[in-house]
Amino acid sequence: MTNLLTGFRVHWLVVLVPLWLGGCSSLLTQSAGAGAGVAAASVSNALTKNGAITAGIGLGTQAAAITGVQYLEKRVHAAEQNAIASAAGPLDVGEVGTWRIVHQIPIEDDEHGELTVTRTINVDLPSGGGDGFLCKDIIFSVDTTHKKQLLRNFYTADVCLDGAAWKWATAEPATERWGALQ
Repeated sequence: MTNLLTGFRVHWLVVLVPLWLGGCSSLLTQSAGAGAGVAAASVSNALTKNGAITAGIGLGTQAAAITGVQYLEKRVHAAEQNAIASAAGPLDVGEVGTWRIVHQIPIEDDEHGELTVTRTINVDLPSGGGDGFLCKDIIFSVDTTHKKQLLRNFYTADVCLDGAAWKWATAEPATERWGALQ
């Protein structure tokens, strides 16, 4: 039983170390999935000699690990998008502001940049029931430093007032930046 527990701890290190390393999200997803699959298969192999059961447990655990990493990525992206939306909300058309995110879950780098509002969209509801919609088209930069040189990538998005908070309202145009997981 002691060998089983020691093996279990070592295999979970294979799963958890990539989570602490952060950085490249595709590497993180694949590492967590592969590590979880290997760890679960190793532990289940110690419990049963049935290859089908061992493979099934390994594949199921791998799928759960990948889903967990994707959930964390979505939370990180939502926090970054909300930081950008919050910074854009108080700006008037043509005014320039800054945004910054310090991630609570360090699977991606903390980022910052500038943004400007290019257009305000204020739509009154025809039914007269409510305040309508207030949205803004924005252009924002993501500033990084590479070899002591500032690099800027620019993106566009829409943000809308949702109650008292400005929220991200763009879907597909941001897939290049955040991948399929927004």
